[in-house]
Amino acid sequence: MATYFDGSNAVQTSNVTGKFIPAVWSDEIVAAYKKNLVLANLIKRMNFKGKKGDTVYIPSPNRGTASAKAGASTVTIQAYSGNNNITVSINKHYEYSHLIEDIVETQSLSSLRQFYTDDAGYALAKQVDTDIVKLGRTFNSGTGARYSGGFIGGDGTTAYDYSTNNASSLTDAAIRRTIQRLDDQDVPMDGRFFVIPPSSRNTLMGLARYTEQAFVGESGAGNTIRNGEIGNLYGVPVFTTTNADTPNAADDGSGAAKAARVCLMGHKDSMILVEQQGIRSQVQYKQEWLANLFTSDTIYGVSELRDYGCVALVVPS
Repeated sequence: MATYFDGSNAVQTSNVTGKFIPAVWSDEIVAAYKKNLVLANLIKRMNFKGKKGDTVYIPSPNRGTASAKAGASTVTIQAYSGNNNITVSINKHYEYSHLIEDIVETQSLSSLRQFYTDDAGYALAKQVDTDIVKLGRTFNSGTGARYSGGFIGGDGTTAYDYSTNNASSLTDAAIRRTIQRLDDQDVPMDGRFFVIPPSSRNTLMGLARYTEQAFVGESGAGNTIRNGEIGNLYGVPVFTTTNADTPNAADDGSGAAKAARVCLMGHKDSMILVEQQGIRSQVQYKQEWLANLFTSDTIYGVSELRDYGCVALVVPS
């Protein structure tokens, strides 16, 4: 006898419960991710989504020079600058997962999902920003987490010495000297940023020229003397992050870390973030656990673009 199948009983989009379709979760996680990004929003970003391969080559030709045109003579042909490339390895894959049992799903408030979506966005954003922040170790021909290419925050001139940890508090002189370093390399003013740890924000809030009305002027609710907000220094926007790097004996953080943090002043074209897969969220029901497995992940790569485009200043933590 033939078996009769009723198509109306099939599992369809219209009758699947929301927990099996993570559209809302995805939107909320992406929103939380974007909200918590700091340095990633300040540098060059390349969309590599949907493309194959694990390496991106970015052309980096040398700059040419203008030549005087003499009368009745041919033009001056620029010397070939060579096939210089910046190599970006897309080798970072991070995920955030939770196994949510049915009893929890049934009894908990909707705020449980909100917590996990916010937490997933924050965790992935922090990891992306951490990898970008660590690029500060390589600028000015630096080699590793000891910040051999960095300077101290006190004057912006003295090289940082990991062995003695000569980090010093940020000063106005160091800020101006660092701006000059970028100026000397013809780094455009537009697109610059200054990322500092909370300790340096505390220092800047104690400098009169950045907070008192006599220096910053009256600006309504945005007056820094009222809310402590530091908008920019000499035209360079300032951003505070708890994710500032720490000088360490080993690049992987397994060595001896110093009681210091790193400020980065640079230009958006000094670093690049290549995203091959943006934030992806998936939910799978695991019957053997009577639970939903919720996972968010992302695939990307980061790289320095211009060695002279960013300067590291080491300050006390």
